[in-house]
Amino acid sequence: MRLAKEVSEESRRSFLRGLAGLAAVALAAPARLVADTRSERILSLSHTHTGERLTVPYFADGGYLPEALSRLNHHLRDHRSGEECVIDPALFDMLNDLRLATGTREPFQVISGYRSPKTNAKLRNAGRGVAKRSLHMDGRAIDVRLADVKSSVLRDAALELRRGGVGYYRHSDFVHVDTGRFRTW
Repeated sequence: MRLAKEVSEESRRSFLRGLAGLAAVALAAPARLVADTRSERILSLSHTHTGERLTVPYFADGGYLPEALSRLNHHLRDHRSGEECVIDPALFDMLNDLRLATGTREPFQVISGYRSPKTNAKLRNAGRGVAKRSLHMDGRAIDVRLADVKSSVLRDAALELRRGGVGYYRHSDFVHVDTGRFRTW
């Protein structure tokens, strides 16, 4: 009886150590916030250059909503040329996760969504710190800020996701996120 009690006590201690280890790993792991695959996902955007606002559910019942994606593509068009591009839906998911992570109640203020190659070259030649092969030209990048969340907090939330590139432009007060490889600047 005593041996069984010692074994069960040791098993209990081992089990608790295992739980503590799992908790430590979970707390150290980067956040992966994407809601379950069936949850509705909604984005609210306000374009700083066009003044247009859009709030739209873009994902429901396990799939992206084509009409909503089309409206988002239009909203994020190159505001200089009017050209549109198919925006990577993973970028919308990243914004949704940033909305959840920051707890914002305000729309994302869009500084730049899609940029045509011509617009990108023009901005690059003007010396605006624009990458020659910017992911904005592929519909895989967006520059945003939030009215109710400091841009440094938005940046930290994006870094925590560890999905894609994260650029912080403190003086211009915006954050760049993209669906490329993870990197920071």
